[in-house]
Amino acid sequence: MLAPRTTPWPLVALFTAGYLAPYLLPTVVGRLDSGLPLSPTQAGAVGSALLLSSASAGFALASRVDRIGARRLARVGLTLALLGYGGAALAHPVPAVVLGVLVGGFGSGTATAVAATRIAAQPDPHRATTVGLLGVSALAGAVYLTVPHLGPGHGLPLAAIALTALAVWPLTGRLPAATAKPQQSGWDRSPLPHRRQGLTLAVCMLCWSLAQNSLWGVSGRIGLTQAHLTEATVGAVFAVALGAGLLGVTGAGALGPRLGRALPIGAGTALIAACITLSASATDLPTFATGEIAWNTLYPIVLSYVIGLAASLDGRGRWAVLVGSASSLGTAAGPLTGSVLSAQAGFPVMGAVLAVGLLVIAVPLTVVALGTGRRPLPVVEITVEAPAYDKATAA
Repeated sequence: MLAPRTTPWPLVALFTAGYLAPYLLPTVVGRLDSGLPLSPTQAGAVGSALLLSSASAGFALASRVDRIGARRLARVGLTLALLGYGGAALAHPVPAVVLGVLVGGFGSGTATAVAATRIAAQPDPHRATTVGLLGVSALAGAVYLTVPHLGPGHGLPLAAIALTALAVWPLTGRLPAATAKPQQSGWDRSPLPHRRQGLTLAVCMLCWSLAQNSLWGVSGRIGLTQAHLTEATVGAVFAVALGAGLLGVTGAGALGPRLGRALPIGAGTALIAACITLSASATDLPTFATGEIAWNTLYPIVLSYVIGLAASLDGRGRWAVLVGSASSLGTAAGPLTGSVLSAQAGFPVMGAVLAVGLLVIAVPLTVVALGTGRRPLPVVEITVEAPAYDKATAA
């Protein structure tokens, strides 16, 4: 297959539409809590249900994208996201909102599954992933800065996700249709390669994402109650942190495969553990801001390399989808885990527990990255917008 000469923008847009809901989860949950007759725990449960619905779509569709067709499946996912999130934004009865969130979550997961599968087939999946993360980080940052000025209510962040799905829908015409060739039907049922590495990566990413979202789910409370900051100051810190995330994604894209995968994943995870410890123990603005900003800078860098690692295990993208779905499961459990740990032992102990867990899973993550790094990568000459690379990262 000939390598594309430019960034696959339809896939980047689809990636952005699929990942936007998890990025906006804190504001979605906060608005559900303040705008509907729900307790904080109930609002968090709705957010977890959204992510579980998204993850279920990934697990169900990981090996079916080629057979159903990327174009058809992307359109179904974006339509579900539009109708689900849009309906939830307009509805006021709690059952209707929950139903809409579940439908929208499945649509987000479907869009993410298609994007991950097609990105894995690109000559340079790491570049496509970093551009996608750049897009979703920028869009989420814009929503975080805009929504507070548009008024109260639970519907605004949900409407933003729905409108993003609507905007991306026309770009699906450039995605391939279903693969109908009979000789490829056996290929569709081919077993997953590198099962041990793939399963290890999936389990580690579930725990990795759980640790990240355990902190993210209680970061606002740390700033307000432990660091004694105002809500406006905490919001400003988060806005700067999202901007730092953009710089992190840009740096990951510029660095590309030059350092391999093992070093960014292993060392990056260890540094994230230190950031979590710092944020969780913060009692003043400098400590809180330093921890949150450094963490948000490192998080997308490591995530981009992990997604690229998953893509290298299977050129058809099945491991990329399954690992991403496992990550969504961890993300869904994160807020509850962080709340329970902080309630039982306090924020600093919570941070220490999460940091130790990250250091433990950094070992198998690095081992998997080293193992795939020893396999020769096919040389694919490509021409892309700066920065350009000479080799694909997909094995």
